[in-house]
Amino acid sequence: MVTRRTFLAAGGAAAVAAAAIARPHDEGGPYPAYFAAMNRTLRTQRIDRPVLVIDMDRLDRNIARVRQSAAVAPAKTYRIVVKSIPSPGLIDYVAKAAGTNAFMVFHRPFLNAMAALRPDADILLGKPMPVDAVRHFYADLQGAFKPERQLQWLIDTNARLAQYQQLAHELGVKMRINFELDVGLHRGGFDDHGAMAQALATIAADPQHLEFAGFMGYDAHLMGLPDFLAKREFPKVRARYQGFIDLLKASQPAMAARPLCLNGAGSPTFRLYEGDALLNDISAGTCLMKPSHYDLPTLAEFEPSAFIATPVLKRLAHTRLPSLEWTAPLLEGWNPNMAQTYFIYSGNWLAEPEAPPGLHPLFAYVSSNQQGLNGSARVPLEVDDFVFLRPLQSEAVLLQFGDLLALRGDKVAARWPVLTAAL
Repeated sequence: MVTRRTFLAAGGAAAVAAAAIARPHDEGGPYPAYFAAMNRTLRTQRIDRPVLVIDMDRLDRNIARVRQSAAVAPAKTYRIVVKSIPSPGLIDYVAKAAGTNAFMVFHRPFLNAMAALRPDADILLGKPMPVDAVRHFYADLQGAFKPERQLQWLIDTNARLAQYQQLAHELGVKMRINFELDVGLHRGGFDDHGAMAQALATIAADPQHLEFAGFMGYDAHLMGLPDFLAKREFPKVRARYQGFIDLLKASQPAMAARPLCLNGAGSPTFRLYEGDALLNDISAGTCLMKPSHYDLPTLAEFEPSAFIATPVLKRLAHTRLPSLEWTAPLLEGWNPNMAQTYFIYSGNWLAEPEAPPGLHPLFAYVSSNQQGLNGSARVPLEVDDFVFLRPLQSEAVLLQFGDLLALRGDKVAARWPVLTAAL
């Protein structure tokens, strides 16, 4: 028979066991060899502020992986996503290594910059632009870039097509039009064959000002689905895209017979189209940097190549919270990873600590000026050493640090300015 004393003793033992299991374990340690070498390089170079570091050797291997995938028969054009690597020097490097001159652009100032920097580029817009952005592009266009041959404007509705057509008449220019398809993402684009037939007819009726260039169907929703749902959804994505191709062939056979850009995919999904004849043009950029949001089965072979490196400004013993200093031994007693507090140069980026291991943001010091981080006594980080953080994404992060620092081994291979995001 279970007595009250036995029951309470058993309950107490269970509570102690649960607490022991729940208690955080010591996650700290020294730099892995990779980051120890990078720390030495940055200190030798006297880097004195947060920088975005690009590992050129890892980048080279990632470029080779994309190029190999695009080359699987039937081969596809590899189109570099500019917003994911927004630096002219980095873009040039990737384009040369990948053997491509095709780009996808998402920002009007970037579009004008790319037209000036690469006058021979083949550019597809990655999102529909306000008609005033189109007007600004033509007003600011300089150099030898010929938009009537080299640029595809992305159109998502008949209303936007009418706006662009009116502007083309006003400016006396011819615009190449690529239609955005809703293949399941449901973020806009054509999802109705009747509306598409009307849009194609509009282009056919105005060959002096409009030219059909192709389709673009982005399938990023596959990235967020559980694997069993993604496998079920992918054939539907293909069927939706194929349906618009069939409509084109049936309603506008002359258009269908021309060389077209049938673009799709993105970093999470481009490998799904290896050996698939549906697309002839794939876009990818973020996979080259592989931020943590892209730790996906389809990118398992890819390596993180971009890291934020920021100097340690202060190293303090314990975790002393303002007005709650008495909690320091309690916090450290419960969580050994709160034995030390570090304050870094800037912070609060879309990134997570990567090295040394065991660093965690300190909730009381979330700051873009001096971010607080906790670490255990096993973290041997000193003032002026670097904390390395891995970005969650690339496009929002790479623009925040000025020149990108390209490292090859223990040498600085290049310092690459970034594109300006200003209007």
